[in-house]
This record gives sequence, structure tokens and C-alpha cells, in this order.
Amino acid sequence: MADICELMNYMLITNQLFISLQTLFLIINIVLFVVYFMKFYNGKQYYYLNQMLGLSLPFARASAGALNFNCMLILLPVCRNLITLMRGSCQRCCYRNTLRQLDKHIMLHKLCAYTICFWTAVHYFAHCFNFERFILAWSSPNNSTKELLATLSAIKQDGDQNWVNPIRSPLTNPMLELFKNIPGYTGVLITIPLIFIVTSSTELIRRSYFEVFWFTHHLFVVFFIALVTHGLGGVVRMQTNLADHDPEYCSLGDRYKYWGVLPECPLPNFQGGGAQTWKWVIGPMVLYVIERIVRFVRSEQKVTVVKVIEHPSRVVELQMQKSGFTTEPGQYVFLKCPSISHLEWHPFTLTSSPQEDFFSVHVRIAGDWTAKLAELCCHDEYQVHDSSTLPKISVDGPFGTCSEDVFRYQVDVLVAAGIGVTPFASVLKDIWFKKCDADHQMKLRKVYFYWICPDTNAFEWFVDLLKCVEDQMIEMNQADFLEINIFWTRGWSARQANIIGKTVTEETDVITGLMHKTKFGRPNWDLEFERIAQSNPDTRVGVFFCGPKVLSSTLHKMSNKYSQSRASGTNFVYNKENF
Repeated sequence: MADICELMNYMLITNQLFISLQTLFLIINIVLFVVYFMKFYNGKQYYYLNQMLGLSLPFARASAGALNFNCMLILLPVCRNLITLMRGSCQRCCYRNTLRQLDKHIMLHKLCAYTICFWTAVHYFAHCFNFERFILAWSSPNNSTKELLATLSAIKQDGDQNWVNPIRSPLTNPMLELFKNIPGYTGVLITIPLIFIVTSSTELIRRSYFEVFWFTHHLFVVFFIALVTHGLGGVVRMQTNLADHDPEYCSLGDRYKYWGVLPECPLPNFQGGGAQTWKWVIGPMVLYVIERIVRFVRSEQKVTVVKVIEHPSRVVELQMQKSGFTTEPGQYVFLKCPSISHLEWHPFTLTSSPQEDFFSVHVRIAGDWTAKLAELCCHDEYQVHDSSTLPKISVDGPFGTCSEDVFRYQVDVLVAAGIGVTPFASVLKDIWFKKCDADHQMKLRKVYFYWICPDTNAFEWFVDLLKCVEDQMIEMNQADFLEINIFWTRGWSARQANIIGKTVTEETDVITGLMHKTKFGRPNWDLEFERIAQSNPDTRVGVFFCGPKVLSSTLHKMSNKYSQSRASGTNFVYNKENF
């Protein structure tokens, strides 16, 4: 129990900034809700409207205030150029832990989305009550306010501009009234796209039917257009002549019967508050429009596919060139193939290093789009294809990831599962080139590389790079710099196991040809992290992972577990690829 408490305490410490940001986000939402609730609950200018609607008015307006804040934030985390710019400009002036929060931009985007859904539900149901009470106000069952509410509902002067009840007649169709006013039909145009966007963002649909996710997400355009026009109808109306007409005094007894006759109680005047949401979202909307313009201009620049190489395990390598294109190790790009679709963009990690005269991606064929791309690019298996026969490719990016920080640690632990090895191809190449440059001084002194693969074919397209890096380290008398751990998790036969067992004393691995031998099964992460901690006391170790969520959770727990033990003084800092 003591160990668990100590571990939980360390997790709170290491995630302190992120937890603080989440807490601040929650506090701001609560404060906004309370402030707007009290404004509409106690505000004298809304006295008559409160008499008509009760608590549903402050609930509706308070949730709207919180919604404005979240709708303001939700676009910022997907301004990828802005985040990449911040990452680059803050490298020297920000602490690593502060900079790492940029890697959680998708989590912030999701947090805002879920919060928008919650406040939308509150806002929707509150207005359902409001709409019903607007109709009931013409014939209120409450005898004490029945005639007052009917009098308020009947107020009509100055060209129908002075009303407080948007339902102008008790004999009307509620659905017709809903679509007769701007807040009614814009509310529908907000809610329906939101439902489609959120439901299509589930893990199952996003991974299995990416096109559905992509297309429905672009309904955000409809969402924001309806959002900024939602308040134009001025349905929530405040009293404007409080100095001449005190609502608390003029509503007592039967004074409402003599409004306009009593000098101290002239007719109350009402006016809509006007649209407010645009003031919240205009800034992020402008930034996002600039973001899309930059991405459009950049994506229209000419890209030359210089080479296509087919690898085993249904992996296709595209080598491309583009004027002025510069990268950092571990970054990613979005690709579009107009021959397949003029709208669809798909993210891929760069597998080339900044020192190469081209940039490359490795595409695993795992869906309709990637299958069509492979069909257009490839004709004969395991062949190199000429650029003249290749389709046009548009490239947007590059965009930054946590892998850019690998050189900020003395020791790195790189963990990849399957095709998740792609960002580390770029990183290992960059390490190789920097090691070859005698003038380059590097803080990094040790790399532990783990690759968990389901079958031997998955090794083939990447093993040449590992072999080159390993040989280079041996030539420079730095064989200990890179430790390669490849785990073959399934698919071997008894015959293969027998052959491998007989060749275990060979100098090189029988499967990969590497000096480091392939291991079978899955790694025991407790043993691995304990070994690394003992070998690197008093060291800040960067743990970088690309792969499935289950393994990510395990590695995150291991990083926290073996950092909280201060016996070695080793501090593991967990980083996960998000794009």
C-alpha cells in the first residue's frame, strides 16, 4: 500500500502542470457558469423574464456563457502550424515539462469537445423549458402571476419591437414557432453537426472508417456559422427603462393593470441583448482561417515523387522532393492524392532525416485510401518505380511532435510497436548522421531501442537502417551507444524456433543479421526499466513511444513507477506520439 501511495504521489508530481491546466480549465468553466447564472438570476433587467421562465432562464444563459469559452478554445489545438511554431520558438526559453504540454493538444481538443457536449445538453434542455413556459405564459396556471404574465406576453408597440415573449399568440404550432425565429433553427444547425462530429470521432469509426470521420469533422463550418448567428434573434430580452419603471414595485398587487397610466409605472421597454458569441470566437476563427490559407498555399507547391519502393508486409515507401522543405527528426506531414480524392488528407510520419536530399514516408496498406495509393504507385512487387509514371501528391507540413525532443536528454528509450517504428526511422537516421559529423557535439550518450513486431516480414523494410547504424557505431568504437531490442511476438513455428535455437551462438542474429539478437515474446517492462534505471543513475531519461493505447498506458505507468524510486535518482519522462 505504501508503494502504491508513493507511486500515486509521484504521478501527481510529474503530471502537476497538466493536472493544473485541467483544473484551471474546469475552474474557468465553473466560474463562468456561476457568474452568468447570478447575472440572469439577480439582474433587475431580467426580472419580468424570470417571472415568466423561472430558473430555466439563468441555466440557459449560464451554460451559453461556458459554451462560448469552450468554442473559443476548441479551434486552437488543431492549428498545427501555430503549435509547431510555438514548439520551435520555445525550445530554448521554456522548460521541457512546459513544452511537453504541446504534445497534449489533441487531448485539449477532445476535452473542449466533451465539455461543449455537456453544456449543449444543459443549454438545450433549459431552452426546452423556456419554450414551453413562453407558451404557458399566455394562460399561466399560477393564479398569482397569471394575469401579469398574460399582460407581459401581450405587450406590443413600436412596430412589434418591444415584446418580451417571442411567442406572439397563444394559438400557434410550437414546431412552427421554433423554426420561425433565428435561435430556433440555428440551434438545430448547431446540434445536428455536433452529434455527427462527436459520434464519428469514436475510436472504432476513426480507425476503421477514416473517411467518415474526416468528412463529418468538416461540418464544423456549419457549426460555427450557426453558432455566431444563434443570438441574432434577440429572444432573451432585458428591460431598458429601469430608471422609469421599477419592475419589483410595478408588479406588486394589480399595478400591472395600470401600466402607462400611473406616472411611476410607464410601460416597460424591452430590447434584445444581441449576439455575443462572435466576440469570443472571432480571434480563434481568424487564426484558423490563416492556418488553412497557409496549409492550402503550402499544399499547392509542387511535389516530385522521386522514388517508390515496395517493402514486405504491405509497406510502400514514397521518396519525395519539394522546394524549401525543411524538417526535424520525428515530424509528420499530411498527404493528399488528387487522383483518389481532392478532399482527403492523411497523416504520415516522416522516415527520412533532415540531412537527406529527399523526404520520405512509409505507408502501410491498411484501408481503402492507402490501397488505392499503393495501386497507383506500384505495378510490380519489390520494384523501384520511375517518377514519370507516378500520380501527383500534395504535401502539407511538416508538423512537430514530441520526437523532436530526443536530443534534449542524455539517455533515450525509443519504443515502437509494428508500423509505429516510422518516427524512429527519422530519429535513428539523424543520430547516425550526427555521429558521423565529428564537429557535432551531442548531449545524447545512450539510446535503448525497442521494437515489438508480430512477424518476421515486418523486420525486413527497417532492418537495413538498423544494420547501418549498428555498423557505424561499431566502426566508431561506440557499440554501446545504441542497444537494439527486437521482440518477435507471434507466428514462429517449432521448426523455426529449433533452427534459431541452434544458431544462438552465431555472431549475428539469424533473422535480422544484427549483432543484437532477436527476442521472442513480449518484453518484461519491469525488468527493462529496472535495468535502465540501475545503468543510468541520477539521469533524466526520455521515453518515446509510438503505437497502440494499451502499451502506451503500460509504458506511462512504468515511467512513473521507476521514477518514484529515488534509490537510483533516475527520472523517466514519458512522451507519446499524437497526430
